[in-house]
Order: sequence, then C-alpha cells, then structure tokens
Amino acid sequence: MSVSGPLKQAAPERRIARLHWARANVAWAFALFGRKPKFAGTPVWRAQLRLAVGAVGGVAIIAATMIVLDAPAVTAAQRTPEWLARVFDHVTESGKSFWFLVPIALALATIALLASPALPRMSQRVLAALAVRLGFLFLAIGLPGLIFTIGKRLVGRARPFVEGSANPLIYRPLGWSVEYASLPSGHAVDAFAAAMAIGVLWPRMRPVMWTYAVVIAVSRVVLTAHFPSDVMVGAVVGAVGALLVRDWYAARGLGFVLGTDGIVRPLPGPSFARIKRVARQLIAP
Repeated sequence: MSVSGPLKQAAPERRIARLHWARANVAWAFALFGRKPKFAGTPVWRAQLRLAVGAVGGVAIIAATMIVLDAPAVTAAQRTPEWLARVFDHVTESGKSFWFLVPIALALATIALLASPALPRMSQRVLAALAVRLGFLFLAIGLPGLIFTIGKRLVGRARPFVEGSANPLIYRPLGWSVEYASLPSGHAVDAFAAAMAIGVLWPRMRPVMWTYAVVIAVSRVVLTAHFPSDVMVGAVVGAVGALLVRDWYAARGLGFVLGTDGIVRPLPGPSFARIKRVARQLIAP
C-alpha cells in the first residue's frame, strides 16, 4: 500500500478481524523501508566542502573545550547551591528519550488497532500521513541514542571525578561501565535529536525545543554527570543523526521532499482540526 493510499483497517465488531488488519497495518509500515528513493540529489547541508569545514571546525572546538574548559567547568559545578542542584536533578529527567518514544509508540499502536474500513477516504489519508510522521519521529529520536549508548561505552571516557579528579583525559576504552561512558552525553543526544526532529516537521516549535535541549545539556554539567565537551558532542550527534533520518525519508517522499535546490522541506501535513475530526470517528461507537 502506498503512503498516499488508505491504511488497511479492521472491522471493529470482530476482534479477530481487528487483529488481522492491525498486523496488515504494521506490515505496511515496515514495507516503507523497502521503498526505493524517488528524489535524486544530495541535501545542501551534506555538500562535501560544507561537511569538511564543519567537521574540522567542530573537532577543533571540542578539542579546545576538553583542554581549556572541561576541568574548570565541572570543578565550578561542584559549588552549585543545593537548591539549584535539586532543580536541575528534576529537569534532567525530562531529557530521556522515553518521554518521546513511549507516547509515539502508543500513538502508532492506536492507529493500527483502531483504524476502521468504515472511515472516509480522507480520514484514511490523514491516518497514513500521521503514521509516517510519527514513524519518522520515533526513528529520528531513537536511533542516534541507541547507537551512541553502545558507542560511548566502547569509547570509555571517565565521568567527572570518577577517579577522584576533574581530569578530562581519562579513558578506559572497550569497557562496558557506566562510570566510563561519559562521551557523548546520552541525554544531550536524545534532547538534541528530539529538538531537530520536531523542529524540521514543525518549524514553529524550534525555539521551544532548542531551549529545552540546551537546558538539558546544561543540567548534565551542573550535576557533574558530564564534561561540557560531552554534551557538545552529544548535541552534534543527536542533531546530525536526526537530519540523516530526515534525509532518508525525504529521498523517498515520506513526509518530506528533496528539492532540486538541495533543500529538504516538510510536506504539508493534516491540520489539527482534521486530526480531531478523525479522532472522533475512531472513538465513535
């Protein structure tokens, strides 16, 4: 089934039929990964010169941060007032990816289970569009965090004061210990991946989401869970990871389109009013 076509739906009066259509909807979603690219070209941000200059500049800034800023920053963070540390301790919990991934997964499951063949064709298209966008958010937020949760344990950078000092150059590579899993910050990866993913779909949300991501990154340093360079690397990893997922979707015309100018733009999505109308149809007896 194509994205522009209807979702296969279940007859609500028969539980077996509902489960059958739910399986069909899940199969349709996974079949999207086999779709061949329909738009040729490379997004402008991935031009070789841009990537080279950005990579060299980024590595230089992060290296300088490790040498100049990391130790003084976490040492100063130890003097944070207790009340402020408690505030950031609560704030930092909102930086975990499950706050995004669990609601998204539940929404996708709801679409698969409650879709009905009795819905109007336009409502079916709305559900298909929502499923594609929710799937994008799930992958764009989840994949960078998953990959680098494994990678940082192999890098083996010590967290601040693990060995009694603020030395930012202590590494125990190829281990599998949380005390030596400082680079990159997982919270920063998740927060910046979420900020980028939500921002590319809904540009008006960018100020809120980027503020959220920066606050999460700062909280990790204030709590001496990470060095500043850890959250900087996490920010880059999360944002770039989300962009790569977006580019994969755009090449296939899923939720985004890659223009001839190399700019990736989101396709128009269903309005909030139409989504509410479909929701009422789904829960109607």
